[in-house]
Amino acid sequence: MIKQPLAEDVDVLGAKDQGFTFPLPTLVEGLNARGKEFTEETVLSYISHQGSSFLLKNPVNIDMRLKLIVDLPEKLSEEKTLKLVIKGKVSQVEACREKVAGQRVTIRFDSKYIIRPDAS
Repeated sequence: MIKQPLAEDVDVLGAKDQGFTFPLPTLVEGLNARGKEFTEETVLSYISHQGSSFLLKNPVNIDMRLKLIVDLPEKLSEEKTLKLVIKGKVSQVEACREKVAGQRVTIRFDSKYIIRPDAS
């Protein structure tokens, strides 16, 4: 189901940004706030051509680069599972309002995206 973006996503990524709240399983890779490499599974809460938001348990800082590997819906390809690979910089980090450990992270994409077949 495609929904309208959350108000806080539009505020961060720009009022003209047309995006979706489309729960896509995602793998996030990068360095945490302590400078250690991490890989964490999450679900996107919002995505557009400019950026994305998601919950993350690993603490990260503003301007850190993260790599997202997003599982695309099966309907896009009959033959192979597709992944969207894109990088960006953290533009906002905020504490979760829910009782979930971690924070809500918003990144602004700074690279072209790659769609590739799943290697597994």
